[in-house]
Formats: sequence, structure tokens, C-alpha cells
Amino acid sequence: MLFLEVCAVLVIWLTFWSLIPRDEWWIRGADFPRLQILALGAVVLLAYALWDAPWTLPRELILILLIAAIAYQLKMVLPYTFLWKKQVLQVPPELHNPSHQIALLISNVLTPNRQYHLLIDQIRKLKPDVVLTLETDQTWQNELSVIEPDYPYRVAVPLDNLYGMHLYSRFKLEHTEVKFILSKEIPSIHTTVRLPSGLPIDLYCLHPKPPSPTEAKDSTLRDAELLIVGDQVKDLDQSCIVMGDLNDVAWSRTTRLFQRISGLLDPRVGRHFVNTFHADYPLLRWSLDHVFHSNDFALVNMQRLAHVGSDHFPVYVVLQTDRHFEQLQDELEETSEDHQDAQEAIQEGIQKAREEEQLSAQEASQLSKP
Repeated sequence: MLFLEVCAVLVIWLTFWSLIPRDEWWIRGADFPRLQILALGAVVLLAYALWDAPWTLPRELILILLIAAIAYQLKMVLPYTFLWKKQVLQVPPELHNPSHQIALLISNVLTPNRQYHLLIDQIRKLKPDVVLTLETDQTWQNELSVIEPDYPYRVAVPLDNLYGMHLYSRFKLEHTEVKFILSKEIPSIHTTVRLPSGLPIDLYCLHPKPPSPTEAKDSTLRDAELLIVGDQVKDLDQSCIVMGDLNDVAWSRTTRLFQRISGLLDPRVGRHFVNTFHADYPLLRWSLDHVFHSNDFALVNMQRLAHVGSDHFPVYVVLQTDRHFEQLQDELEETSEDHQDAQEAIQEGIQKAREEEQLSAQEASQLSKP
């Protein structure tokens, strides 16, 4: 069957294509649909094995490569299932300590989305301590003003370019900065949250551009922004959380490198996927919205929330901190090769940001000439 062979070759090609160490969107895009590729590969493998046809050398070769492709895809996605060892401990109910907990809600609202009430209802129902909204413009800021009485500490960055963000907190925010790490168009929020217990938590809220034909032509700036933050937090001697729509999947080489250089943990490992995008297409979903944290946190609750009219589902995560957890949870180890790879990616991102800024300045100068 020609169709069966074409599907097998497609699974093989996409799998090995994703191994190419390049940043172009049409290469890095193969990182995203690993679950879909795996599902297709499993169906094709079963059909291929049951296909009543002579076992020629080309057919045997395709079978071997197909098995290798499926094995690689399994290696990438299995850590985000219950079959893997948990990276983050679960806090048993009898050890819950509300004064040492922080409840986080992250939602990429999709700027044109006008179903404001759906997100507001989720916030009022769950009463998270911290709410991070992404793609929020001035209109969204106005609509979300109804929750402001419950969130006295706020950081507002309303933008019309799909990269606005707003941070709402019940807890005091200190040393707050809005940074534009590599692009004047892409903000990030860096702050310290003070828990009721008095414990400070460094909080980093990110939303870099995705590699796509309509956004960034490659992943260079996205990768560099994430790794810059990872490099900053690795030597911190206090609690830390990095969260947001990172426009990257948990199993990509950049996200895994970020974890190793930062030492931050992922509560999804050993549990389940939290596939947040695309909310409207069940067969085309992967995890783009993330919460990473230092090893003094353990997990109380983690769930994907109901549809709020956006192309992303919101994510709700409750963490509890205790220095005792540090003794029980191991940080990922950074190697010298990891350090070198991260520094090279950061320098490439800085250089690309400079080039884009110079090009933008030249274009503006030309437009201003009479």
C-alpha cells in the first residue's frame, strides 16, 4: 500500500528532521507535534506489521527506521506521563500549609477574544493568589478591572501587538521591573512576591515570540530569552518561579537545556501532559504554557482549566514551599557542555537582537526622509 509507506516515511522524516540543530521555524516546528507523530507512527506500525505483502529489503528498512522513530518519540514524551518518576513531590493533604502556598493562574487570553466573563469566572471561582494574563491590551485591562479589589498589587503592560501582559497579586510585590530583554516589543515581568509567611519568591513572567512564518522566522530570540533568565536564576539562593506562555514545548532541547542550567523543576514530569494549545483542536494540542520552580517547592494541585474563548486553555498550579523539600528533590545537573551551549545561544540571540534593532532604525530613518 503506497499510502501506508508514505505515512511511514513521513513519521521517519519528521522525527529525524527534528534532530537538525538549526533555529529556522520550519525545522524547530517539528518539536511541537511529537504526540501526533507518535500516534500516527503507532497506527502505521501496526498496519505495516499486519500488511500481507512480501518482506522486501526496502520494506524491512522502512520498518526498522519506523521503529527507531517511534522509540525516539517515546523517549521525548514518556517523561510527561505517570510511567516516569515524578520530578516534583506531591504534598499530602495532612501537610498542607496555606501560609507557605502560592496559587498561580496563567492565561493567554487571545487579544481579539471578547469572552471576558469566562476568565473572570475562573478567577472568582479559584481565587488564585497570582494571576498572569498574556496578550492583554487596554480593553482587556479595562474588563479585568472588576477583579482589582481582590488584587491590590498589579503590574500592567497593555499592548496591541499580542504581547501585552498583566500581573495581579493578592500578595505584596517588591522590586518589580518590566524588562524588554531582547526586543522592544516583547515585555517580561520580574518581581518578588512576599508570601503571608514572609518568604520572598522571585517571579519571572515571560512570553517570547514563537518560531513561525507569521511571527519570528527562527527560534533564536525565543531560545536566548529563556536561557538568559535561566542563567540569571541558577545562582539564586531563594525560592524562584518562572512561568508564562513560552511558545515552546516541554520536551524541546531549549526547554530541557533551560531546566538544566537553571536547576528549576517541572511538576508535569511523572504526571501528565498539560496541553494548553490549541484549545479549539483536540487532535492538535501541545503544552506551551509552563510553570517551573526551584526545588524547595512541592506540588499541591495542577490542572488545565476550562475553555475561556482563547486559543489557549488557562493553567492553575498550587505550590507549597519548605526547605525540607530541597533535601528530597534533586536539581537537574548542568554540564560544561550545557553551559557552553547556553552561552552560545545567548550570544546569538543578543547579536540577532542588535541586528534587528539596527535594521529597524535604518528603516525608520529612511521613512523620515523627505
